Amino acid sequence: MSTLRARRSINASQNLIRKCYTTSGFNINEKSLGLYGPGSSVAEARARAKEVKDVAILGGGITGLASAFYLSKQLPEARITIFEGSSLLGGWLHSKQVDVGNGSVVFEQGPRTLRPNIPNGLVTLNLVRHLGLEDQILFTSKNSVAAQNRYVYYPDHLVRMPGRGRSVLQNLNNIWKEPVFNGLFLGVFKDWWARPRPVDLTDESVGSFFTRRFHSKIVDNLISAILHGVYAGDVYQLSMRSIMPLLWNYEQQYGGILEGFRENVGLTSFNEFDWMMLRDLEEDFEKDSATTAKLQEVANSSVFTFRKGLGELSDRLEAHLSKNSMVKIRRESLVTDLKLRGEGPGQTVQLETRSATGKSTGGPGSSMLDNQFTHVISTISSEKLSNIVRDDTGRKVLSHFQSTPSVTVMVVNLFFSNSEILPVHGFGYLIPRSVPFTENPERALGVVFDSDATIGQDEIGGTKVTVMLGGHWWDQWDTYPDEDEGASMAKAVLRRHLGISTEPDAIRVALQKDCIPQYTVGHRSRQKRNLLYYDTYSASKNETGKGFDGTMTILLQTDGNLIKVAIQPILL
Repeated sequence: MSTLRARRSINASQNLIRKCYTTSGFNINEKSLGLYGPGSSVAEARARAKEVKDVAILGGGITGLASAFYLSKQLPEARITIFEGSSLLGGWLHSKQVDVGNGSVVFEQGPRTLRPNIPNGLVTLNLVRHLGLEDQILFTSKNSVAAQNRYVYYPDHLVRMPGRGRSVLQNLNNIWKEPVFNGLFLGVFKDWWARPRPVDLTDESVGSFFTRRFHSKIVDNLISAILHGVYAGDVYQLSMRSIMPLLWNYEQQYGGILEGFRENVGLTSFNEFDWMMLRDLEEDFEKDSATTAKLQEVANSSVFTFRKGLGELSDRLEAHLSKNSMVKIRRESLVTDLKLRGEGPGQTVQLETRSATGKSTGGPGSSMLDNQFTHVISTISSEKLSNIVRDDTGRKVLSHFQSTPSVTVMVVNLFFSNSEILPVHGFGYLIPRSVPFTENPERALGVVFDSDATIGQDEIGGTKVTVMLGGHWWDQWDTYPDEDEGASMAKAVLRRHLGISTEPDAIRVALQKDCIPQYTVGHRSRQKRNLLYYDTYSASKNETGKGFDGTMTILLQTDGNLIKVAIQPILL
């Protein structure tokens, strides 16, 4: 897939989308998309989308709900069924209103903010607009204390990261005197003369990559902290090619990371899919001029959320879909088996499900047509998907997907009535792997200062923080802490790191099991092997056998990539 580039524009007279980003001389090769078969053009793909009759969506999280929303919008005559194994929709979005005496506060026990980057931020805004949630958005400005002040805890105190809000001289002085930045200057010079990776090296860990090109201390002190905040993962296990593909490609294309940035200063890389998404959004936004102000707020924001928390997005999606007679939501319906049935144009997918009571439906010999579909979109984890997709002999056909593990994170929300209890203000801090065990025996990943990061959610003033524990540190644990233990661990972290010994006015603990997939070294190759196998399998079951999806079956795998997967139904 070729790379497209867009340059920022601040010309207010340009249209809504191009006032954020505008193209700069490139050609779009639509045939390279190929999601509906090798060489398929976008027009052909959209024409084939009309063949969609019955769609099963595996998983009722935010990706599944958004996929159903856009499918029903693009294909109003298609029958859509969402299968959710639990009784609740929304996946990892858990926003709770908690009474703290004189009012209530919002505790986020999953994701808490969205980033307004292009194009995904515009896609989310488009969804928000369709759901009538624009008045509920809370933006955090790029000039806010939360956007400007981000910290790392090392080795026994908070260190402010370089950035906006301080002069260049102040930032350089901070880098020079703080041990957490050891190796940074040397690493910058090293990248200029370091040799590119061997041509036969197809992947490596993020830690290995940055050690090779910069310095091991940068990995242990800084990069590991960033990945704790994003993936709760091990910097020496996560795949560089999968996690940071842009930097991986910079080394191959330009011979170094800094040279890649120099060549691309002021530019943003898009692929054809991203550009088509922007093009479609441009047409959609131009129909509603009232969105102009919100677009400007997006451009000036670092993150955004909603007044009642991110859970409001899934709640509004659920309410919207429930009114659509062509969409069926089946809670407590865990898909246990997925098989292709028949051959040629009449090929369908047979699903077998199990209810909360253990009752199975739609299995072999079943006459329940409700469990037969022409298309399937999977939003469940790779490991779960690999356990249910089988061929006619009952053999699992996506075995390589089992190599995508997930980590468990404990989220502890705390509220203090004292609004001045924090020693510093900002978004919060992350904890790198290099912090001594005595400073982090609880194996915390980081702490978010929610009362600074998301202003406007709570009815009363005070201090709200979230402590995140576990992740890859808990991979070998046989059992996890219970709620009381988790609360004690979080309070110990705040006492040791921030000097907070006051008992919180409210506290909530949530253990999110297997919540974040880990794209470890070799992830791309394992995916490719599965796609190639499924291509062969589809071809053997179908005379045309075009690509991964065959003729009638589209199996789209996601691991929490909310926007792109959710929007694919619009574009294909």
